[in-house]
Amino acid sequence: MSLRPLRRRQGVHSLRGKLTLANVALLAIGMIAATAVSVMGMRYYLLDQIDAELIKTRDSLGGSQLTLRQIDSLGMLGFVRDRLMRAPEDEERSPETVFAAVDARGEPVGILGFDPTEAQRGLAKAVGDPRALAADSEPHDVTLEGSTYRATAARLGDGSYGLLAAPTDVLHQGVAKAVKLDLAIGTLLLALLACLTMFSVRRRMRPLEDMVETSSAIAEGDLTRRIPSSCEASLEVEQLRVALNSMLHQVESAYRTRERSAAQLRSFVADASHELRTPLSAIRGYLQLYDKGMLSDPDERKRTWTRVLAETDRMGRLVDELLTLARLDQQPELRFRNVDLSRLVRDAAEDLRVQQPDRPVEVAAEGSLLVRADESGLRQVLGNLVGNVRTHTPADVPVRLGVEREDGVVRLCVADEGPGLGEEDAARVFDRFFRVGGGAGSGLGLAIVQGVVRAHCGEVAVRTAPGKGLAVTVTLPVRACAEQ
Repeated sequence: MSLRPLRRRQGVHSLRGKLTLANVALLAIGMIAATAVSVMGMRYYLLDQIDAELIKTRDSLGGSQLTLRQIDSLGMLGFVRDRLMRAPEDEERSPETVFAAVDARGEPVGILGFDPTEAQRGLAKAVGDPRALAADSEPHDVTLEGSTYRATAARLGDGSYGLLAAPTDVLHQGVAKAVKLDLAIGTLLLALLACLTMFSVRRRMRPLEDMVETSSAIAEGDLTRRIPSSCEASLEVEQLRVALNSMLHQVESAYRTRERSAAQLRSFVADASHELRTPLSAIRGYLQLYDKGMLSDPDERKRTWTRVLAETDRMGRLVDELLTLARLDQQPELRFRNVDLSRLVRDAAEDLRVQQPDRPVEVAAEGSLLVRADESGLRQVLGNLVGNVRTHTPADVPVRLGVEREDGVVRLCVADEGPGLGEEDAARVFDRFFRVGGGAGSGLGLAIVQGVVRAHCGEVAVRTAPGKGLAVTVTLPVRACAEQ
């Protein structure tokens, strides 16, 4: 499934949309909370100012112990001062402040010879019992002619009460305007934040979109793609990019290795089938001749039987070599112990002298040279190297076997003075079933040598040239690789 269509999906379901909504929601909650706190603080502050004025006036009026008649007399003076001697700054005083005088029963009474006004009657009715209002230290909220007031009462010297009420409509209107202003500014801020968040998140998520595009390309088969670096990426995104690129490199390497292993396996199976088919075909042919009675001569039957045994031995050796390679591929557990490599070299040279008495054999392996290794594996290495010389060179070609210690490693060399190999053949000499010019053998000897040496954490190299012989050098660590 391709991931490219997912990149085009926008809206609230995308991470970009969710981050934007989250930021806007958090800011909105913060602004609402801040507006609510500020509005409530402003309201309580202004109400406290109004209450302070009312309480100050009430305390002055109650502490003076004036009677209603005295208030009338003082009220006349105040009326003359307000009407005839009013200062300019007094014109700004609110005309909506209401003062009413009531008797002990709460009934409004006239002042200055005037009957109570509708506002004074309404205030007396809204207050009800003036004694409870006078006894309370804090003013109360009352509604007068559809408007809200803060009201308090003071007991006069003659037992009547004076009611004081200050309007709060202006306060509420100011608070409402402040709320509207805050909402308007908040809306603009939220819109600005949404735009900035969308732009910032889009820029910050560009590396993630590159990752999606790279993953899509890899899913479609392009294993060479990597996530490009970005100067806008955060530290975490950059760490993710590096980790993903490292993982993609490992995936590509594993895929290439698997393809190469699969190709080698197919080639190995084909070569093994071909090598096994040759002796099987020979054995089947001889058996068919025998079954049809075409081998009547005793000498022919003996020769046929000898050929069948030879092909059987050849097939057995091939199967054993295939099993050895299979075990080496599975990285078997070797039995490491102290092995005298010089003695193994001398034993291999003696075997070669017995098999080919006419071949000059030179040995450079005096004394004792111990290494931590698997003895059977090293014997197989020496046997295959000597067998390779015996099979592919004339019987009179000199061969030299030597071993030496140098810088914590041991070098084993088997060199002959045969025809040697060309550059192309030397590059493939360790390939399985590779035989120079279709020569004798199964072509598995040097492949087994390489497998055993690698199992010992060593290296094997070839030095050759046409007409200059072949020298195979095996380098082994003195100590076992598992102990290093």
